[in-house]
Amino acid sequence: MPKGKNQKFKLYRLAQIMLEQTDEEHYITMPEIMSALAEYEITADRKSIYADLKDLEELGIEIEGERIGSGYHYHVIGRNFELPELKLLVDAIQSSKFITERKTNALIKKLEKMVSKYDAQKLQRQVYVSGRIKTMNESIYYTVDAIHNAITENKKIKFQYYQWNVKKEMELRHNGAWYHISPWGLSWADENYYLVGFDSEAGKIKHYRVDKILKIRMSKEEREGREYFQRLDMADYAKKSFGMFGGKEQTVRLLVHNSLVGVIIDRFGKDIMMIPQDEQHFIVNVDVHISRQFLGWVFSLGKQIKIVGPDEVVDKMKKEISRLVGQYEL
Repeated sequence: MPKGKNQKFKLYRLAQIMLEQTDEEHYITMPEIMSALAEYEITADRKSIYADLKDLEELGIEIEGERIGSGYHYHVIGRNFELPELKLLVDAIQSSKFITERKTNALIKKLEKMVSKYDAQKLQRQVYVSGRIKTMNESIYYTVDAIHNAITENKKIKFQYYQWNVKKEMELRHNGAWYHISPWGLSWADENYYLVGFDSEAGKIKHYRVDKILKIRMSKEEREGREYFQRLDMADYAKKSFGMFGGKEQTVRLLVHNSLVGVIIDRFGKDIMMIPQDEQHFIVNVDVHISRQFLGWVFSLGKQIKIVGPDEVVDKMKKEISRLVGQYEL
């Protein structure tokens, strides 16, 4: 049999054919394999293909042959990612506000290449990106990479930070002044990605929306604030910060109706201690950063939850209620 002009790509094309055209439910016969290779101008006989299929197994692509009727049918088994796992990743990418619509579609396309063309269609059917609220900052991936590099190198970072004005225009904060921050971690909260770092000038921990960071660069200065972060649990920090808004951390005592047990566990975890108050209520003590966002969260749950201590936080809630009443008075 004369050799095709692309013989040196034979094993690569065979792998491509098997990965794209077969899965747990879809098989390919030997004649179909030979025909598919011929489309790439590659010739092969059965004996050489048998040997190549074994070579693919050595490369981590496991092929199974099953006798059906008078011949064998072949398919790939045991992929690195199962379809339900990829669907989960697709859902995470879709729901991430900090990933642009264009990059979302590009990432999903890459995930589709990890399954057969048949399963790729199943992934594509759950793509509903258009119309969702997404960031417009295409450089976010490079920003995240720069932050990780700075953390690895133990260096500060410099960047500019923007906000939107009423004309729907990007407007640099602080008149375009450069922020000089020691990065210590990244947190994903409320569908947004945040840089958590130490502001030496202010002498405290601050967080910044990653998608609003511009022109990031690594500084020559070493990071500061290590003593703050050695005693900081990043996940715990995000749990205490409502909407990632900062505020004084305090232990707040809440009187909660039993119907909100799930809400409390979802927010603060199963390890939280709930003390029965009566047949319909329990008391729970939670550590939170006191902010209007926290007070708003309590307010949104209505009469089924009440702040009962400390008095300082109760007074803040009363003042916030008075402010809202005044704001909506005719």
